[in-house]
Amino acid sequence: MLNIDTDKEALMLFKSSVSLAQSSSPYNWTGVVCNNNKPGQRVVGLHLSGFGLYGSISPHISNLSFLQSLELQNNFFTGPIPDEIGNLSRLRLLNTSFNLIHGLLPPKISQLSSLETLDLMSNRITGKVPEQLGHHLTKLEVLKLGRNNFYGEIPKSLANLSALTTLNLGTNSFSGAIPSTLGRLRKLTELDITINNLTGPVPPSIYNLTSLVRLAVASNQLSGEIPYDVGHKLPKLLIFIFCFNRFTGKIPGSLHNLTNIQQIRTAHNFLGGTVPPGLGNLPFLRMYNIGFNNIVSSGHNGLSFLSSLINSTKLTYLAIDCNLLEGVIPDSIGNLSKVILKLYMGGNRIFGEIPTSVGRLRSLTLLNLSSNSLSGEIPPQIGELQELQMLGLGKNRLSGVIPNALGNLRKLNDVDLSGNFLFGYIPSSFRDFENLLSMDLSNNRLNGSIPEEFLLNLASLSTVLNLSNNYLRGLLPKEIGVLENVVTIDLSNNLLSGDVPISIKNCKSLEALFMAYNRFSGPIPITLGQMKGLEVLDLSSNQLSGSIPDELQNLKALKYLNLSFNNLEGVIPVGGVFENTTGVHLEGNNKLCLYLGCQNIGNARRRMVKVFIIAAISSTLALSLAVGLMLLYLWKSKAKVTQAFDRPPKEKHQMVSYEELRRTTGNFSMDNLIGNGSFGSVYKGYLRVQDIAIAVKVLKNGSWKSFAAECEALRNVRHRNLVRLVTSCSSIDFKNHDFLALVYEYLSNGSLEDWIRGKRRKVDGRALNIVERLNVAIDVACALDYLHHDCAVPVVHCDIKPSNILLDEDMTAKVGNFGLARLLMMEKRDTQTSISSTHVLKGSIGYIPPEYGLGEKPSIAGDAYSFGVMLLELFTGKSPADERFTEELNLSQWVKSSFPKKLGEIIDCELLKLGDDLYYQGHYVSRNLQYDCLTTVIEIGLSCNINSPNGRLNMRNALHNLKSAKQSLLKHTALGT
Repeated sequence: MLNIDTDKEALMLFKSSVSLAQSSSPYNWTGVVCNNNKPGQRVVGLHLSGFGLYGSISPHISNLSFLQSLELQNNFFTGPIPDEIGNLSRLRLLNTSFNLIHGLLPPKISQLSSLETLDLMSNRITGKVPEQLGHHLTKLEVLKLGRNNFYGEIPKSLANLSALTTLNLGTNSFSGAIPSTLGRLRKLTELDITINNLTGPVPPSIYNLTSLVRLAVASNQLSGEIPYDVGHKLPKLLIFIFCFNRFTGKIPGSLHNLTNIQQIRTAHNFLGGTVPPGLGNLPFLRMYNIGFNNIVSSGHNGLSFLSSLINSTKLTYLAIDCNLLEGVIPDSIGNLSKVILKLYMGGNRIFGEIPTSVGRLRSLTLLNLSSNSLSGEIPPQIGELQELQMLGLGKNRLSGVIPNALGNLRKLNDVDLSGNFLFGYIPSSFRDFENLLSMDLSNNRLNGSIPEEFLLNLASLSTVLNLSNNYLRGLLPKEIGVLENVVTIDLSNNLLSGDVPISIKNCKSLEALFMAYNRFSGPIPITLGQMKGLEVLDLSSNQLSGSIPDELQNLKALKYLNLSFNNLEGVIPVGGVFENTTGVHLEGNNKLCLYLGCQNIGNARRRMVKVFIIAAISSTLALSLAVGLMLLYLWKSKAKVTQAFDRPPKEKHQMVSYEELRRTTGNFSMDNLIGNGSFGSVYKGYLRVQDIAIAVKVLKNGSWKSFAAECEALRNVRHRNLVRLVTSCSSIDFKNHDFLALVYEYLSNGSLEDWIRGKRRKVDGRALNIVERLNVAIDVACALDYLHHDCAVPVVHCDIKPSNILLDEDMTAKVGNFGLARLLMMEKRDTQTSISSTHVLKGSIGYIPPEYGLGEKPSIAGDAYSFGVMLLELFTGKSPADERFTEELNLSQWVKSSFPKKLGEIIDCELLKLGDDLYYQGHYVSRNLQYDCLTTVIEIGLSCNINSPNGRLNMRNALHNLKSAKQSLLKHTALGT
């Protein structure tokens, strides 16, 4: 017979595996609740929340037959939930959340017919949710299974839990569609299914749950459109979380009519259109996140909707980043909520100056305006944002000096001012930073020295110090050794000189050190051999002398070592990283050798001798052969002109002077700046002698190899789809520095990247249609086909990507930027190999074929791979550098996963917007024809992206297939036929 004694015995058994204070009577024990007011006392509640208990839940708990409430949350219980718990027929509340419980959810829980709350959140429970759960727990009001390891489909039987008010299944591995039957849960106020693998649309029935207060479906693979009237159907909605999915359509305007709403989050989808009106109606709004979509605005007042948010006095989080928003930041930005903490506006087309009123947002902890077209100076008022922890102003057109006032931001963790036109010294006030973890001042025009006190106060740096691509000069202070915790230091492409300080050994956490393209001299410090975590070391293109320290062999983590183009001499080590010939670069050091007379040289050293002798001989032969082949080609060209030539070769131009280029570009004025590239800046000008508009590519210091490669590749090639090299300049500037420039024809419609990213549009505001994109693809394929198959000396471009494809006034695409190009020579077996003897990885991340990473030399198959990536990018609108792509998932794999059945989900939404209404030069192109053509084009891209070089479609076949696709698209579609 069960009574208070059996309850005591059950509690003792339960206690045997946990720590629990006790007294003589069980109803006085801590956490034990008895029905004291009734005859025959029994235990009715165990309230042990947050007691720090560990062990397993004893099956003997089932003997507490009067138990109504079991609260074990916030402990360290392990093991499974015992089946016997299903015997507690009076149980109304079961809460084991925030423990370490694992195993399956026992089906016998469905026997708890009196249960009103079941909370198993934040455990390690796995398996499928038993169907029985939805058939018997008719009184259940709260079901929380989130943050576990459940998988399979969401049981449709949950729709039978008619009393349910809260359903939380978030952060599991549920798959399949959202059951439409959940629309029967008319009392539901909270539905959370975030962070699962759910697919398909949100069933319309969900939008009929008029009691919903919180609707969260983020981080799945859901698709379809969000109904415009969702705000009318769900009038009580306070929390709306639809981010990280694949939703299309527009932001539902009715959400802005929900005057009590607190969160609207639709980021990371494919939503288009404009920001709907009505933002001024949301006084309780706390979070508004529409970032990473295709939301558009245009004109000077394109951001005027921000002014409406000044009524949202509780707003703490605002994100409109990575859209297609254009306009000037309104001065009213300073009138936003006084409690706003984070403001994301980067990755748009915002222009004009940063308003000084931003300094009034005193609560800001994050301000990100990166990757826009902002100009003018950085307002000193930003220094008034005392709570700021992250400041992102990188990749804009900001000029002037860096304000000293930024040094007032004592709480700053991360500052990014890279990719602007900032000049002057590094502010002395930067020494006042106390909590800085990352600093990026790269790609500016900063000059002067690196202050000692600046480094002394950056001891907190733990991620990146990037000062590369500036004009910093002088010695590198020994105080660099203070940065003990920093992972990456990049000082490359400056004018730093003197010895590499031995104190750099104190940077014990350093994994990557870039110091290339400076004027460092003296020996390589032996102390570098003490940096055990170093993985990348680049000291190339300096004036270092002496021998290579043997100690570098001891760096077990070192995978990449570049010491090329210095004045090193002596014996080359053979151990450690030096055993990997693809990871070590020593070219340009003519005095390096391996001492053959040494009696103890060993087999490994002899092998290295052989490699370097062969490399030296090959380099010399290759150079001779290149010259010979080019001379042969010139001789042959007198007899006939290749049909692919746009025009007969003109008389060779004389090299233009530095002074003339300076004049024609307005002293290289920012007003004439077209853009920046990896090798330099490009300016617009007008060459009076030739009476043509030109684009002047000014190469950075140390870019001789790029200059020579581009001149060699373009000197004797002519094709309508290649950017024409007009002339070049190799001179000295007014600072007595080397000056290298390449002068091209000016192409007025910018780069293909600008069109893909939406930075350029047609006069009517539209993006490129399918035919126009197909024309671009054919033009690029024509150029590559010519380079690979019709040149006397085949050329491999090595860097095909949208930013290197330019469009003229007629939208004809031309391939440019041959800074990495390689001439090919024929071997006996009719295979082609690069004349270059270097193994440096050629190309841009995301476009580089996989074999290049394994040390293979550039090839025409490599160009085909890059073309395939470019083709997929052109028609999907997705960059291979998109943050969704990782080492495990690239653009090609992402396309392949949805092709061909879900073609509409991967095609650029700008392309899909054009729909059936496509009229092109007298042709009407139906939607079906467009989809057939898109299928063919994507197949071509994937065929070029095959991992094996031998299995790829070559450019001649790719060109033929693209032309056929265009012919099929326009065939029999002329209007009136």
